[in-house]
Amino acid sequence: MTTHQTSSKKSKIAYWISTIFIFLFEGVMPALTFNTPLAIEGISHLGYPDYFRIMLTVFNVLGALGLVLPNIPARFKEWAYTGFGIVFISAFVSHGSVDGWTNPMTFFPAVVFLILIISYLSYHKLNKKN
Repeated sequence: MTTHQTSSKKSKIAYWISTIFIFLFEGVMPALTFNTPLAIEGISHLGYPDYFRIMLTVFNVLGALGLVLPNIPARFKEWAYTGFGIVFISAFVSHGSVDGWTNPMTFFPAVVFLILIISYLSYHKLNKKN
């Protein structure tokens, strides 16, 4: 196996692991749990109105589908990556502002943001080769 093939294989593995994580965490889980008491309390705890929870769920599911479905144009995938980036940075700031910057859960959105970056970079690495 050549170095190029090994690099391409690593990029595919990195892309699919990180993208499936984002899909499950930001698409499937919110779709199944957005109306639970915990989700409702979580949004209101941060000071957001209830309609934001529903809107965020719809956009998360659409964005997650946009990342994993193969025939979605690259421009829409870019918008999905951008939207998720804004969501994760906003969640990090919201949790830090409300729960404090020493709370370990404040940093969870930043960790997911790093996983999104891995997905984004490997997506572009794979598309550059095709």
